[in-house]
Amino acid sequence: MRQALATRDDHLSARLEPFDSYWQGPGNIEAGYRTFGLYYRRNILPRMPRDRNAPVLAVSCGPGYLVNLLVEEGYTNVLGIDSAPEKIAYAEKRKLPCRVDRGFSHLQNHPNTYECIVCEQEVNHLAQPELIEWLELCHRALTPDGFLIVYGLNASNPIVSIDAVGQNIDHFHLVSEYSLKQYGELGGFRETRPFALELYVFYSNPLNYVAIAVTGLLHFAFRCLYKLYGKNATIFTKKIGAVCQK
Repeated sequence: MRQALATRDDHLSARLEPFDSYWQGPGNIEAGYRTFGLYYRRNILPRMPRDRNAPVLAVSCGPGYLVNLLVEEGYTNVLGIDSAPEKIAYAEKRKLPCRVDRGFSHLQNHPNTYECIVCEQEVNHLAQPELIEWLELCHRALTPDGFLIVYGLNASNPIVSIDAVGQNIDHFHLVSEYSLKQYGELGGFRETRPFALELYVFYSNPLNYVAIAVTGLLHFAFRCLYKLYGKNATIFTKKIGAVCQK
């Protein structure tokens, strides 16, 4: 097991969009500190540790969008890692605590270290066996009461699920409320709590509210259709996250 994991970073299935680097940033990287800051403030910040001194690891941090927000919010023990030096260079210009490192090997070398680990890359970029290994490593790297935040493309959204796998060769599977709980159990976590990831967080733009209304109606229709087929899905946002408690 240890020998296989030691070389896992160099043999991941995703080739064009590897899991240990952030591939979702905008063309204007500097503008992303504001836009992704708003996104993380709405979706991730409320789920972070209350203790601002808690050790936090952001994996696939890219230019440090989440790290930047956490530093602004007073977190003092944050580390961001990403395998792409050109992305870390942006974080270094802002003097953010980010460095070039590989995801699997970093966790393997830091057992019982972090109270919170956040994966900024979608777990869809890991093949299923890789994802289970990743979750096991995260579990090992967390402190006894630590937790992991992960997310991916939502299999329960009919629009996303039709397109997501076919349009990107580095998307190997989708996740749902139920499958995230299964993955969490296989990774050794005692509890996995799925949550919706909201995309429309630009409240100064009136069109934001139009998008919220339209998607809200769609999600209501999806839920009714699922009920007709005997399914109990309740989260239909494009992306779905989960807090996995050790």
